[in-house]
Amino acid sequence: MIRARRARIVATLGPASRDAAQIRALAEAGADVFRVNFSHGGHKDHARTIANVRAVEAQVGRPLAVLADLQGPKLRLGEFADGQVRLKVGQDFRLDRHAIDGDASRVCVPHAEIFAALKPGADILLDDGKVRLKVAKCGPDFADTVVVAGEALSDHKGLNLPGLAIPIPALTAKDLEDLNFALSVGVDWVALSFVQRASDMAELRQIVQGRAGVLAKIEKPAALEALDEILDLCEAVMVARGDLGVELNPEDVPVVQKALVRAARTRGIPVIVATQMLESMITSPTPTRAEASDVAGAVYEGADAVMLSAETAAGQYPVEAVTMMDRILTRVEHDPRWPELMRAEYPVEDADADALVAAARRAAEAASTACLVAFTTTGQTALRLSRERPLQPTLALTTRLATARRLALAWGVESRVIDEISDPEDLARVAVAVVTEMGLAPPGHRVLILAGLPMGSPGAANILRLAHTPMKR
Repeated sequence: MIRARRARIVATLGPASRDAAQIRALAEAGADVFRVNFSHGGHKDHARTIANVRAVEAQVGRPLAVLADLQGPKLRLGEFADGQVRLKVGQDFRLDRHAIDGDASRVCVPHAEIFAALKPGADILLDDGKVRLKVAKCGPDFADTVVVAGEALSDHKGLNLPGLAIPIPALTAKDLEDLNFALSVGVDWVALSFVQRASDMAELRQIVQGRAGVLAKIEKPAALEALDEILDLCEAVMVARGDLGVELNPEDVPVVQKALVRAARTRGIPVIVATQMLESMITSPTPTRAEASDVAGAVYEGADAVMLSAETAAGQYPVEAVTMMDRILTRVEHDPRWPELMRAEYPVEDADADALVAAARRAAEAASTACLVAFTTTGQTALRLSRERPLQPTLALTTRLATARRLALAWGVESRVIDEISDPEDLARVAVAVVTEMGLAPPGHRVLILAGLPMGSPGAANILRLAHTPMKR
């Protein structure tokens, strides 16, 4: 199963899509990475879902990645005596830490860290911004506020503090349990939610110890202030526009998205654009034209992947959503202006290894090369090649299944597992054999090969070779 596109699709699994038959249908429709959302479900459910992905991987004959998305410190209200209340704009409303049911005048907020961060004049957003409060007075266990907007409020709605850094760890006790489980079943990527500072990612990396790729979800304005330091500790990044869109002005979100995609591309780490991409397809078999344009915009920017959330996890048309996403990506990549627009802000070559990879991309264009092949142990050579956005098919050959799966997120990279090679003279023979078998290059065409010596040792690519696929007899 070779995709006729370079951008990748991340599909979230849930009640509508986690059985093996549905996962296979999603993979055949074009899904490359399967997201397991640890905000919902238990470990038994997740273990069964991940096992289904592995079974489907063997059936479709290409590596599929599993992304474990940790819940993070999601801040929520307590409960109301009647389950919900009606508020009036201009009325007083108190938040406090008293663990008793709320009413139209107050409600419990069981997070001491929130009160530590608050100050008079601060905004509090409830239920994804549907209700807005303004803090008049606050202390270590209360906040007296005025309702600025919104009326309906019910149990356990989410809470956001735009512009304030909350002194709460990104990894909660629940996250640590979920992380240990995810690593024990061999997930390929771990996403950390509500990252605010570089130390959040440092803590995650310390625990993961290379057993999976680590990914930062950028959904807090505080993360934007420490973006360079955070990205330096990431192996991938997600533009999580849901919570980010709550705490930023709507007109700021597209600008931030573009900046994040550019920053990730410059570093050569995969970047996912996520949230509400085909939102209407939760209940409709077709998207809106605005949604199609939104997805296309991410492809023109050069994002590695786009993500479906509720569309595939709980929607009525999960396979149709992936199929539509695949159609949009493929159509954009057939636009003659797409390469020019994608490369408009081309990353600067700043290292010897990147210079060699960039040279391979330029040589491929000059020599009308049909395919590029990267022999890689950790995946870094393939990722550097992906950063250059070559228009030719790119094949990553590795002896490690974990590496092949992790590369399913990388733009334009087809990965396959091969037997270990000890003799550098075998590089061309193996590369040409796999390229021919997969139909990535016609007979008699050039194949550019990138590899590092000594063979099998992690390190930068240091050799570039030219080979040809055999002519038909």
